Amino acid sequence: MSPEYDADFDVSGRLLAHERSGDNAPALSVSELSADLKRAVEDRFGHVRLRGEISGFKRAASGHVYLALKDENAVLDGVMWKGTAQRLAFQPQDGVEVVATGKITTYPGRSKYQIVIERMELAGEGALMQLLERLKKQLASEGLFDRERKKPLPVLPRTIGVVTSPTGAVIRDILHRLADRCPTHVIVWPVLVQGDGAAAQIANAVRGFSALPENGGPNSGGGLPRPDLVIVARGGGSIEDLWAFNEEVVVRAVADCTIPIISAVGHETDTTLCDYAADMRAPTPTAAAEMAVPVRSELLATISELGLRGGRAVHRAFDLRRERLAMTSRLLPTPESLLAPQRQRADDLGERLGRGLRQRVTIAWRHLSDAGGALRPSLLRQRVNAGRAGLEAVRLRPDLVARGIAQRRERLDATWRLALSLDPRRPLSKGFALVTAGDTVLTSAEAARQAGSMTLTFQDGALSVSTGGAFGGEGVEPRVEKALSSAPKPARRAPRLQADGASQTDLFAALPAAPKQEEE
Repeated sequence: MSPEYDADFDVSGRLLAHERSGDNAPALSVSELSADLKRAVEDRFGHVRLRGEISGFKRAASGHVYLALKDENAVLDGVMWKGTAQRLAFQPQDGVEVVATGKITTYPGRSKYQIVIERMELAGEGALMQLLERLKKQLASEGLFDRERKKPLPVLPRTIGVVTSPTGAVIRDILHRLADRCPTHVIVWPVLVQGDGAAAQIANAVRGFSALPENGGPNSGGGLPRPDLVIVARGGGSIEDLWAFNEEVVVRAVADCTIPIISAVGHETDTTLCDYAADMRAPTPTAAAEMAVPVRSELLATISELGLRGGRAVHRAFDLRRERLAMTSRLLPTPESLLAPQRQRADDLGERLGRGLRQRVTIAWRHLSDAGGALRPSLLRQRVNAGRAGLEAVRLRPDLVARGIAQRRERLDATWRLALSLDPRRPLSKGFALVTAGDTVLTSAEAARQAGSMTLTFQDGALSVSTGGAFGGEGVEPRVEKALSSAPKPARRAPRLQADGASQTDLFAALPAAPKQEEE
């Protein structure tokens, strides 16, 4: 290639990258470019407010929240760190329109830009109502609002627990109304009724009342008495002021409470999810106190009236039943008329019983006569003859027994002859000797040289000898140490072996003598 062509050659066709003179755009690394973009975006959009619909809401195990804000044309990823997510006044859900405040930043790991949310609010009252309606449908689908879960209120509770603010007018109205109607012991659990942390305090108070033991009380030493009824109360306000009573944690605590509970939140036109989960809804806190207890004077008057009515009812019922008894006694039949049919029937059965017995005896005699005619002597003799023939067929014959005994005698003689042929002392009668050293039988000259002393067993006795040297070595003869035994033994018993003062009994000596075969 010519130099002119190389000078005009397009730089995009180079194989290796080269810095050219006068080039003021050096190559950047990916990390450097990502860092520059991150700084530029954060400087330009350090504080923004976005309005959009939540999509893909997810809470990680670390507590951070990841979501996306979208409208009809675009989608922007967002992240909310754990500390910010814990301070939210509502539970974010997909499809809820919110206004998010934060800063735009980039995520170099995925080449994406996102908003770091520092504050999130619902986009108007319509979004708040939309969130409320979604939570209501979710909890209703779980059965938290079912009528079957509602518990009846006690007629006259001894102790009433009130969950409300201790400084508001609500608790004073409740106490005043209870004192007017029926003085009752009241336990107030002070909580926040709006703002941050109000929902958690309300839920903890309801669960705290529900967890009190049944036998608690100041006099029993068990602490606070367990309320027979719980009232959750708050004054009126806007939907934002009452939002703590719409939180899921409060609704679930009210639904799970084991004590009957009255919800008195807001005025008559205000409705919260706590009202649906409670066993009874009161339009106002004062109305809740009226529902909780009856009027004491009215209750006493009602009890007195019921006592009078009960006494009159008892006397009237007593008189009515006395009249009915008298009328019924006149209509009852006499004992003679009641027993007449049974007496007549007993007489009839008595007569029939005698005839029946005679008829039964006649039938039995007839059956006995029929059976006796079948018992003939010829039949009995026939059965006896058949039994005798069977007995003759199974009787043992002497020739069969004798044949079996002869066969077993032949097998015993053969076994005895085999045992005698295997007796190791039988060759001793032909001049052989058994050489042993202790309990070991010596079978070679090498073994005898190593043993040194040994025992020679003959037919009529045994000798203890010592080699005194090697057999066959320079004419050295063995030396006799001691004659162990010279007395003749019975023909059928083998001698005992003497080795180092120990004796061993011959197994073949214990065998009995072979029986003599009968000469034919």
